[in-house]
Amino acid sequence: MKVVILAGGLGTRISEESHLKPKPMIEIGGKPILWHIMKIYASYGYNEFIICAGYRQDVIKEYFANYYTYNSDVTFDLSNNSLEVHSSHTDNWKVTVVDTGLLTMTGGRVRRIERYTGGERFFLTYGDAVADIDLDALLEHHKKSGKILTITAANIAQMKGVLNLAEDGTVESFREKEDEDSMLINGGFMVAEPEIFRYLADDATVFEKAPMQTLASEGQMTAYLHEGFWQCMDTQREMKKLEELWSGGKAPWKIWEQG
Repeated sequence: MKVVILAGGLGTRISEESHLKPKPMIEIGGKPILWHIMKIYASYGYNEFIICAGYRQDVIKEYFANYYTYNSDVTFDLSNNSLEVHSSHTDNWKVTVVDTGLLTMTGGRVRRIERYTGGERFFLTYGDAVADIDLDALLEHHKKSGKILTITAANIAQMKGVLNLAEDGTVESFREKEDEDSMLINGGFMVAEPEIFRYLADDATVFEKAPMQTLASEGQMTAYLHEGFWQCMDTQREMKKLEELWSGGKAPWKIWEQG
């Protein structure tokens, strides 16, 4: 299965960093948070990624264009313009970076990468949140549900879209958060069937509004309840929290073996 990652937004709430680079390229422990997310998926054997880029998409492309040298010990012989690789710590990934437009909304970005999904089921997530999620359990929940879309529900201080769930996990309604909310939230880490593209009208489509609300009203959206660690990186405070966890050797989302 392919993994689609939304990485094209402006990141205005963490503008101290994102004026230089897209938010998914802001580093935690010396690596972009996008890399951390990809490592989570790769630890379960999902190594083919489609990056929905937009704002400063050149930074993402440059990173992967030079990924091999960034993650290897090399000698540059400037006398003959040669490069010698001594050891490599690269990943077995296939990465497609798609320019989905500067101001395209989330649903529009997903719509633009349809041809790269091969008409198959795919993972979908945001490029700014990490979790110690069990992707095998998530996928199994999705398959059993028979729904078009499965999202991951996390129970934290309310920041994201609000879910109301039936006992079997079916999403009965979805709406954006309000000030008084303190409920399960949409934590991303989604699984989608190819039928999802029928719900994406154009570049102005916000995935979290009409598409998800319609899917919920049609009984075509379910939620996998994740009760472990989940954290997004919307603000400087959240970025510092993730950095402290990583530097202190207490990063719950590091579910892979580090080479």
